[in-house]
Amino acid sequence: MDRKDEMTRERTWQRWLAPLVFACVLVAIWGLVSPGVPHFLLPSPGSVVVRFVEGLTWGSGGMLSYLGVTLGEALGGCVLGAVVALPLAVLVHRFWWVSAAVNPFLGATQAIPAIALAPLLVLWVGYGWSGIVALCGLMVFFPILISTVLGLRHVAKEVVEAARMDGAGWWALLGEIEAPLALPSVLAGLRNGFTLSVTGAVVGEMVMGGNGLGMLLTVQRDAADAAGMFATIVLLCLVASAIYSLIHAWEHRSRIVASL
Repeated sequence: MDRKDEMTRERTWQRWLAPLVFACVLVAIWGLVSPGVPHFLLPSPGSVVVRFVEGLTWGSGGMLSYLGVTLGEALGGCVLGAVVALPLAVLVHRFWWVSAAVNPFLGATQAIPAIALAPLLVLWVGYGWSGIVALCGLMVFFPILISTVLGLRHVAKEVVEAARMDGAGWWALLGEIEAPLALPSVLAGLRNGFTLSVTGAVVGEMVMGGNGLGMLLTVQRDAADAAGMFATIVLLCLVASAIYSLIHAWEHRSRIVASL
């Protein structure tokens, strides 16, 4: 047991160390290349760090105030997509005719870039927060739906049949058997979906207007502020990675619980 715990701790340490080493290598290469490139094209790592630290404020012009807006839009879009995708996933799983009707259209929706729908969303919903949330919802809908359907379909049939023999009805079977066992897959869909939702919020702000990091990036682009753009992108990456890791940890814990 001690040996197993030691191996688990070693793998955890390696899991954190590997991306840190890779990030250090990338920054080192960046630092070596940047002196030979004009600053407005590729700023030095030091100048980006300075802009990043300066921008970590809630006041006017601080990146954190813009970040709050973007995360609010991303969260709203993720909730909207989940509210539609989760019930539909249950219907697709339970009723073959719903699956047959929906599946062809799911593939078609993925062939249309979400950004191409932005002009239509502007006409239907309008500029600003509501249109951006709708765009984010469209982007997260598919990964949440597919992951949930796969999770429900991979619940052991023996467990489902045993529950039915014990008298479990439609709702009891879903709430007490299928949903808990499919939770890791649902969280995997939410994990990927929220990352896409952050991307959708930034792109939506650039196309449809807004007051978040996408708007800040647009202002920095127009001012040829490469260091500021790099600092904003670094903040986006750090926040998205942190949320991704938190949901992944929750997903991992739910898999352990489901396997007991």
